[in-house]
Amino acid sequence: MKTIRVVAAIIKNEDKVFTTQRGYGDFEGGWEFPGGKIEEGESKEVALIREIKEELAVEISVDKYVLTVEYDYPNFHLTMDCFLCSLRNGDIKLMEHSSAKWLDKYSLDSVDWLPADIEVVNELKKIL
Repeated sequence: MKTIRVVAAIIKNEDKVFTTQRGYGDFEGGWEFPGGKIEEGESKEVALIREIKEELAVEISVDKYVLTVEYDYPNFHLTMDCFLCSLRNGDIKLMEHSSAKWLDKYSLDSVDWLPADIEVVNELKKIL
């Protein structure tokens, strides 16, 4: 089975985290933490900064590693390294996603998460 390695940004502002709804592809409509694939030669942090600039048109700082999710989708294995991040500058613009929300730990279950992101949500409930 093919492995896809990605990074995800848990962008935090006070007691809320930023979530996005996929606007395309097999998982369109599902909610996730923004991010994407690591390109050859990139560190996880550099990949995350690049992906967020491409997807949300903002600059972030990568503040702290949270967890790595290993998840088997039907056609591939996903390895997703997740980091707490904060906005450095810019106003968020959705370049690839159809919707977005700021959620606190009490509203994390209010959206339909993609399967790999559920483990991240469960961890956030402990640390937010």
